[in-house]
Amino acid sequence: MQYRTLGRTGLKVSAVSLGTWAFGSPSIYGSVDAQDAHSAIRGALDAGINFFDTAPLYGTVEEDGIAEKVLGQALGADRDRALIATKFGRYHSRGHTNEFFDGPSVVWSVEASLRRLGTDRIDVLFFHSPTHPDKIKDDVWAALDGLKRSGKVRFTGLSCGFIQDTAAMTRDWAAAGWIDVAQIAYSLTYREWEPIIGELGRQGVGIVARESLANGFLAGVFTRETVFPAGSLNARYPREEIIERVETAARYKALLVRHDVKSLAAAAMRWVLDHPHISLVLSGSRKLGEILDCAAATDATPYAADELAEARRLHVKDSHPPDPAPRKPGARCSSCMSCRHPWRTRHPAGLCRAPQPCATARGARHRAGHHCRRLRWQ
Repeated sequence: MQYRTLGRTGLKVSAVSLGTWAFGSPSIYGSVDAQDAHSAIRGALDAGINFFDTAPLYGTVEEDGIAEKVLGQALGADRDRALIATKFGRYHSRGHTNEFFDGPSVVWSVEASLRRLGTDRIDVLFFHSPTHPDKIKDDVWAALDGLKRSGKVRFTGLSCGFIQDTAAMTRDWAAAGWIDVAQIAYSLTYREWEPIIGELGRQGVGIVARESLANGFLAGVFTRETVFPAGSLNARYPREEIIERVETAARYKALLVRHDVKSLAAAAMRWVLDHPHISLVLSGSRKLGEILDCAAATDATPYAADELAEARRLHVKDSHPPDPAPRKPGARCSSCMSCRHPWRTRHPAGLCRAPQPCATARGARHRAGHHCRRLRWQ
């Protein structure tokens, strides 16, 4: 395992680390056997992975932080061998789309996370994808300072959401020194944040890359005929989008898989690690074999300049991550992620690639059950 420095935190982190969303979100990923989860986390730790990312949101309406509890129990007495990052501000128990970025909420959230994790400290605490600076209450900063002084939180970070919502906020907070780490979606097929990653890295902000297997499309396991379970993130894609993503993955596999990079998943991880400002990349797998496959990328030789150039040539457009927010009948759509048309105008015909026609005139409402993949929802 290769280790890197997490920006100005000075923390030494495994270049491939483990995200735990899949261990605590049965409605999205299906249920996980407790022993299987324990074995996967222990195996990752024994393989040299030392950074684990989790969140209170990785749970259910009935119970926040299932993944935190699973992680804490698996680490057990070996807590000091690991670095733990968790988040605050979003909770299924308080309404998934509600945001709680105020002083009392962060104190309550940290205390609850510490109990579930069975630890006395959180190494990195992320704001969990705030959608606008107005969602951040002034008293949250004093509360965070208090948590740091008490030793319950060591460093603060921002888990970034959609770029149009959080790019300016991320830049401002990094420049002001309010965050030490940024967690950003970044992959072979999604590079929208690339200029900002470089900017933050030059300022000394540690960069945690997530969703680098593109919700499994860069794991090499899906085919043109794959049918995703109802309710899963990938079930929201129309068939033509699935086919397009599978074919794109095949082209990357043909280019990047080689003698020391034996799978598409490892190639996707190696490519991310070749960015000079990436501190670590998260594997979101829940099976030990898949985690170790991703971890093997750290032993591979970095890609040569001509390989990176060809990978850039293959990148025609970004494949946006799916929006995990629940769709409500009658929800009103705002700005379009694809074309950036303001909500008071209509899309030119054919530009919005929703499964069904989508009119985004101000006040227009979708039919009950309509899923528009490329829109933010209110």
